[in-house]
Amino acid sequence: MVHPFCPKYIDWLHLLIIPTFAKSNRLEIINRKAYHEYFFEDKYIAGLVLAGTEIKSLRSGKASFNDSYCYFDKGELYVKSLHISEYSFGTYNNHPPLQERKLLLNKRELRKWEAKTKEKGYSIIPLKIFLTDKGFFKMEIGLGKGKKIYDKRETIKERETDRDIKRKYGI
Repeated sequence: MVHPFCPKYIDWLHLLIIPTFAKSNRLEIINRKAYHEYFFEDKYIAGLVLAGTEIKSLRSGKASFNDSYCYFDKGELYVKSLHISEYSFGTYNNHPPLQERKLLLNKRELRKWEAKTKEKGYSIIPLKIFLTDKGFFKMEIGLGKGKKIYDKRETIKERETDRDIKRKYGI
């Protein structure tokens, strides 16, 4: 019999540890329309400054990206028109659903993107809100340039041909 504190037993024990969070169980809210309307050159993950009722609403998946965008104000990045529904069990302390929310990034990243957005055609678009393993909500934002109508048709055509190939060959 091997003693539980024997090194051989401990090496074997690490194989039994099962991760607590599977990737499919993570909470993600994705802005699918953004991928259809923009080409993205660069992406960052930024922290969000949220109130308690906003966090509870996000945990239940009640957020909408309709017409949301990011802008700079005094060297800080804010997201506007991000609709987080009011918490159903909230009291008078409930948050306003369409308030501007501050994004947390490094100064170097902020300065780099502020210079890029001053160029014609570039904008910062929220792509995804997700819950990290530590329980914080983060937002993936992308520096994008708007697509023209013929670009949108081209991406739809590529998507359909890829889908047909996968169906035909069972990939």
